[in-house]
Amino acid sequence: MNKIFEIPLYPYARSADQDAAAPARHTVAVVGAGPIGLGVALDLAQLGVEVVVLDDNDKVSFGSRAVCYAKRPLEILDRLGCGVPMVDKGVEWNLGKVFFDQRQVYEFNLLPEDGHKFPAFINLQQYYFEEYMVARVREMQAAGKPIELRGGNKVTHVTPAVDKVTLDIDTPDGPYQIEADYLIACDGANSPIRRQLGLEFVGEVFQDNFLIADVIMEAEFPTERWFWFDPPFNRGQSALLHKQPDNVWRIDFQIGWDIDRAEELKPENIDKRLKAMLGDVSYELEWSSIYTFQCRRMEKFHEGRVIFAGDAAHQVSPFGARGANSGLQDTDNLAWKLKLILDGTAPETLLDSYDIERIHGAKENILNSTRSTDFITPKSETSRIFRDAVLDLAEKHDFARPFVNSGRLSVPCTYDGSPLNSADALPQGPARSRPGSPCADVPLGDSFLLSRLGGRETPRFTLLAIDTDAPDSLTVSGLDVAVLRLSAQDAPLLADRYLGTAEGAVYLIRPDQHVAARWPAYDETTVTAALARAIGKEQ
Repeated sequence: MNKIFEIPLYPYARSADQDAAAPARHTVAVVGAGPIGLGVALDLAQLGVEVVVLDDNDKVSFGSRAVCYAKRPLEILDRLGCGVPMVDKGVEWNLGKVFFDQRQVYEFNLLPEDGHKFPAFINLQQYYFEEYMVARVREMQAAGKPIELRGGNKVTHVTPAVDKVTLDIDTPDGPYQIEADYLIACDGANSPIRRQLGLEFVGEVFQDNFLIADVIMEAEFPTERWFWFDPPFNRGQSALLHKQPDNVWRIDFQIGWDIDRAEELKPENIDKRLKAMLGDVSYELEWSSIYTFQCRRMEKFHEGRVIFAGDAAHQVSPFGARGANSGLQDTDNLAWKLKLILDGTAPETLLDSYDIERIHGAKENILNSTRSTDFITPKSETSRIFRDAVLDLAEKHDFARPFVNSGRLSVPCTYDGSPLNSADALPQGPARSRPGSPCADVPLGDSFLLSRLGGRETPRFTLLAIDTDAPDSLTVSGLDVAVLRLSAQDAPLLADRYLGTAEGAVYLIRPDQHVAARWPAYDETTVTAALARAIGKEQ
């Protein structure tokens, strides 16, 4: 059994702040050292923003927890310096299969096209993910980046003010206080900070439960996502099988609403379920838990200088891998905006666009997650008859397969309607690269397009010119804009993913690699106006 979650990776150590005569002031305080808290802290520190991460724990999460990471979050993690080690350790997969009873009725490929640096999905235990992120924190500290990780520091109270947030912190050496220009709460679904401020969720809790069992075993199942409706080993319910590194397999059993959790979690009862599914297979139980379907979110993701991200801001049912994946998109959206605000380059109202864009993403995830939940757990006999008919038809008829919903898997959010977007001036361009969309990767010789967009040291906007003229350099609204000129002849996939039927195109791309605007040709006045709009300073 892997013991990494028993080893303190960031043990408590007394800080100078605890001996200060007055509360020390920090630029940003992050509460929570899970994937989302560490993700936003790494992003801010790379941008030169001083950040302190506080967590009452001192080690990685117990159990695998989040296991599926999609291509877009892996691209974000690559910019943070963690993507490659995750892929190297993780189990890659593109293929999913759906079974009804014992019959395969449907399969899907999540990455049907070539030309991407990262796979569609990897499976990786959350404790490895957090270990790699903590290692990256240590690398950045060694390089002199302004990031600090404090274990054994429990935030017990926050006091927001107009120009700061005061945090009360408890430690093994007693309490102390600090102040921060901004506080980012990444303290999980039960967020004590959210509750203390009286900011609750809106949404739905579904009357169903799933049992997670992570088992270590030698098995010959392929590296695919297998989902069963009404299997013989769990009649009237569903089940899921996934492979993780180190011969760990994630198995989910739907177990219904009216259950005795303590009884269900007894090893002997878990063993009965596993034996019914797997037969007489030797295994070791690494971790087990029970979760309830929930699709909820905050009405706003920030209140003054207190900002919420990840599960602290929104929750979805786990089928579809939208939890950690959407949380990392929160951090990717937030960090560059906060940096520009702190530098005085953008107004504080730019934070409103974090609310607008990430609530848009949360609504999209909740909608998809709710539809998955309704299909997996029909609420009436009529709904069940419809679902079973769809599954029967899907075995032989293509038209029925789009209706099969065993958990629509995470895709990156397109910020349609964002106030930071400019009107689409390239209607002949591909819909996938319209304003608001995340940039699709493209191989460029021995590198990739996304590796040349954004920037680790500064929140860099990029002017991408494809088969058309553009200046050698550009400075707009006090920002140095990188200019990248490319030819579709040298990189043929550029035409498919960025030109469509246009002969040339110019794209303004945000630091988080989302498209802000696009045109058939460069015009300084138009680009200047689009950039001002993209940083919340519309002219």
